[in-house]
Amino acid sequence: MKYIDEYRDAKIAKKLVQAIEHQITRPWTIMEVCGGQTHAIVKYGIDALLPKEITLLHGPGCPVCVTPIELIDKAVEIAAEPEVTFCSFGDMLRVPGSRHDLFWAKSQGGDVRIVYSPLDALKFAQEHPDREVVFFAVGFETTAPANAMVVAEARRRAVKNFSILVSHVLVPPAIEAILSVPENRVDGFLAAGHVCTIMGFEEYEPLVKKYGVPMVVTGFEPLDILQGIKMCLRQLEAGRAAVENQYVRSVKKTGNLPARALLEAVFEIVPRQWRGIGEIPKSGFALREPYQSFDAERRFGAADAVENAETGCISGLILQGLKKPNACPHFGTTCTPEHPLGATMVSSEGACAAYWRYR
Repeated sequence: MKYIDEYRDAKIAKKLVQAIEHQITRPWTIMEVCGGQTHAIVKYGIDALLPKEITLLHGPGCPVCVTPIELIDKAVEIAAEPEVTFCSFGDMLRVPGSRHDLFWAKSQGGDVRIVYSPLDALKFAQEHPDREVVFFAVGFETTAPANAMVVAEARRRAVKNFSILVSHVLVPPAIEAILSVPENRVDGFLAAGHVCTIMGFEEYEPLVKKYGVPMVVTGFEPLDILQGIKMCLRQLEAGRAAVENQYVRSVKKTGNLPARALLEAVFEIVPRQWRGIGEIPKSGFALREPYQSFDAERRFGAADAVENAETGCISGLILQGLKKPNACPHFGTTCTPEHPLGATMVSSEGACAAYWRYR
């Protein structure tokens, strides 16, 4: 625990809070992009420790939460096929589609399996050549290299009964979508450290230059987040805007070059629908032409557009930082983890789930 506890030292946290109190002269609003950071902030009460002049907003950095209803419906449809084994990480099984979720498909006899790696799904496909095996490839740039690797490996091994349902989304276009709307009230960002471990942070520099908003690449422990906030406030108070790296123990400016090369080889950048937000240009990955035989949407048919059913869920506003979970009239009453109205209550990284669990 030594290497975890040193980033949760209460005495150092108190000193960072005192330093923040001394440096601010006016109200500021900072958004943490990552759902993991949101959970750490709420779990450790970081927002309650900060001066009242500082507002923390929770951004769209929960990949489960932003997976569009159309793809959940397509996943349920594929999982219901009698010859299909549908593999997914566990946090996707409770995410509601327009009518059902993957647990419902399993209850109806669908072969839905929780796996811990996309390689588990590929291994199952090789061991069961009579089954169509589909892996639900969800996530930001953090998880995309593993899914690119499994597709490249499936091609190398000539596995014909394996495909992935792709729902990969990218962080920088989402940040720009937030900054470009008139309702935006974000003064600075804490960028997701694990995404930048893969991608680096060079692609944030044009956004900083265009919008004049500081961005600090930040880790996930309490001291990481407090230091990231302090660095962001230092820029704001000085009237500066730059990309800074708090998470130096993991992130390099250029990221992980072999992982980036693999992503470039297997995926191309396309527009993507974001649940509760809509389509964001150049915000997702899709398989390039040499790998499209492994695309589950091509194999089983593309996802159909869905008319959003009115549930009263305000997850779209929460994901854009325009509302907080406890501003929703359904929070904790008609919307709970057992009976969620939206994905932000389901996901282990969702803001609503964080407020439910810790508040």
